[in-house]
Amino acid sequence: MIQLRVNGTDRQFEGDPEMPLLWYLRDMLELTGTKFGCGMALCGACTVLRNGEAVRSCTTPMKYVDGARVTTIEGLARNGLHPVQKAWIEANVPQCGYCQAGQIMQAVALLQSNKKPTDQDIDEAMSGNICRCGTYQRIRAAIKSAAEGIA
Repeated sequence: MIQLRVNGTDRQFEGDPEMPLLWYLRDMLELTGTKFGCGMALCGACTVLRNGEAVRSCTTPMKYVDGARVTTIEGLARNGLHPVQKAWIEANVPQCGYCQAGQIMQAVALLQSNKKPTDQDIDEAMSGNICRCGTYQRIRAAIKSAAEGIA
């Protein structure tokens, strides 16, 4: 049995330990904010936090989250919005919105490890998250704004 904590709630999983975390989150817990994009950890739409670090849930087997804390976009902020979510809204980042949950989770992980990222830091941290709409300049601006609010 795999035991984990998802968005602050203790959970148990008795299925296939090779099943991707993404399917557990979406199909079993009905946390559909985390999106399926490529299924190969190349686009970042499925990004969640595992013990505070960004991981691609489409290729993370359940056996790798045994004992872990997993945070999805739904669990990012309990009351209101996380500073990154607020910055996203203020910078009018989303266009189609499909990739945004993954983008936000990756940005949160960046800001947890680097409170004042440079443009290069942001570009490097976010390089694995694809936005088909090309909102990269707004993403960078939102991250800088969030960093100011968090610092």
